[in-house]
Amino acid sequence: MTPVETAARVSLPTIVREWGRIGITGFGGPPAHIALLRKLCVEKYGWIDAKEFEDGIAATNLLPGPASTQLAIFCAWRLRGTLGGIIGGLCFIIPGLVLILILSVLFLTGHPAPWILGAAAGAGAAVPAVAIKAGAGLIPASWKRVEAGRGPRIRWALYFLIGMAAGATIGSYLVIVLIALGVIEVISQHDWRKHPPRGAVSIALPFLIPLGGVSGLAALSWVALKVGALSYGGGFVIIPLMQHDAVTAYHWMTNTQFLNAVALGQVTPGPVVLTVAAIGYAAAGLGGGLLATVVAFAPSFVFVIAGGRHFDRLRGNAGIQAFLTGAGAAVIGAILGSAVPLGLALSQWWQVGVLLVAAVWLLPLRRGVVTAIVASGAIGIVAVLLGAPLAS
Repeated sequence: MTPVETAARVSLPTIVREWGRIGITGFGGPPAHIALLRKLCVEKYGWIDAKEFEDGIAATNLLPGPASTQLAIFCAWRLRGTLGGIIGGLCFIIPGLVLILILSVLFLTGHPAPWILGAAAGAGAAVPAVAIKAGAGLIPASWKRVEAGRGPRIRWALYFLIGMAAGATIGSYLVIVLIALGVIEVISQHDWRKHPPRGAVSIALPFLIPLGGVSGLAALSWVALKVGALSYGGGFVIIPLMQHDAVTAYHWMTNTQFLNAVALGQVTPGPVVLTVAAIGYAAAGLGGGLLATVVAFAPSFVFVIAGGRHFDRLRGNAGIQAFLTGAGAAVIGAILGSAVPLGLALSQWWQVGVLLVAAVWLLPLRRGVVTAIVASGAIGIVAVLLGAPLAS
């Protein structure tokens, strides 16, 4: 895949306008982003044909990092090359970044008013239910990847259960489990001498080396880089790692503030990985938020712009496909498992009630995440004004 003649008739101002519009209106996570990009590039203007767009979705889902952001970069790259990809990606990310930093100032600075704290506590209480919805929504597509037969399906179930246990318990070591299970599936499914898994594993291996003795902006940069380079399956899989680093390892924020940060990432447009901006703000103010965002999204720009022309080979690599089958099942389990530490972070009895209401709204009723977070925040405001204790 390479930029084609459409580059001559799609101007950079058009990319700024259209990708910026999606960045402003893209509430609802990856499904909403993909739908908006498809409507723009395929249905409205015909800049990219339907098959190539679907191939772009498949290829970006094979990469670590926020897939919908990478798809936005890819589409702009197809139309205007490297400069178009950079501009399109930035226009997609910046609106949500600005909003999440404004909300971080409001919710995470100093001593906010009680109603603000109530809104944060209510919205944060809905986050475990959001994690469950996010994980459950990924199960059907992952199950379809599994080869027919009892053995592959048993392995998928085992990867899923191990990932769930890891997401619930081991925090920062979760990525090691995901990679290990992906490699096991490569070995189980293929002759790795003919289909070497280097492409799938080499991306992540450097990030398994622990960095001891770092602090400040160096630590923040390392955490953000892990978030951007290891977000297999979407932003929620990296939540346990972010929680461990931000709360336990570096004490940038409390568990309550972390839940607030995740909630902010859900109610703002753009990718969920923008949660890292709120963590960066808690660690080092506005400069920290900007630094964390730049570091977290840099891998996505590099992967797409440097590798876009090789996406066909990426999709055809049997080793990578096998790796994603194993790691993908574990990722889904880990997202569901992350609901456990997120739920345990709730510190007030009334938040459990909010969580149950949000769970009913999101799961049996299958309603939207943004409305669940906003409504939960409103319940939190009412609860605090009626005398409910604030989350500590």
